[in-house]
Amino acid sequence: MTELQTFGPPLAAILRGLAPEHARAAALVLFEAGFRIVEVPLNRRGALYCIEAIAAVAPSDALVGGGTVLSTREVDEVHAAGGRLMVAPNCDADVMRRAAERGMAVVPGVATPTEAFNALRWRASALKIFPAEMVGLAGLKAFKSVLPEGTPLWPVGGVTPESIAPWLAAGATGFGIGSQLFQPGMALHELGRRARDFIAAWHAATAEPMPAQVPTAAHAE
Repeated sequence: MTELQTFGPPLAAILRGLAPEHARAAALVLFEAGFRIVEVPLNRRGALYCIEAIAAVAPSDALVGGGTVLSTREVDEVHAAGGRLMVAPNCDADVMRRAAERGMAVVPGVATPTEAFNALRWRASALKIFPAEMVGLAGLKAFKSVLPEGTPLWPVGGVTPESIAPWLAAGATGFGIGSQLFQPGMALHELGRRARDFIAAWHAATAEPMPAQVPTAAHAE
């Protein structure tokens, strides 16, 4: 199974509604800013084409995949498109096991301790705390107090650069970032600005040094 800790800062860019013709350019902007995990939810048209296009230009240290994966068929489709990440809003044993068998990173959505422990039993790579606004900081602290030490906990839903530090203090280890980062039709320069803000907030909150920029495929052409 793919280990998530090998893919740069644990910030997943959720590109819901991304148009296939814009996928390559948007991904390169995100990679340039420092993102290394990209998720395209399947409940919008063209998602698999987007995954294929992004996987083709992703740096070697990047992880690309699908979100809102609800069936084993969709797991297979994401994998065939080059995706090596499976993210779901729920916790389905068959879907998770199929993704794990494919060697993919497995990130199911959980909102209760029962779901969390089941997800770990079914080979989750990280737990998507969703919806994060409902669970809240106090809820995440409670999760952390009962789960095995070192369990990756990724709040998803309403995460902003300003909220990263409080979430980390409560026990978060990574994040899924959606509409606060990307919205369909937005200008690339705005996407880049937001992406850099999130990367800077992560490094400020963790005291990790900002990495030197590494040329992406955009510079190799």
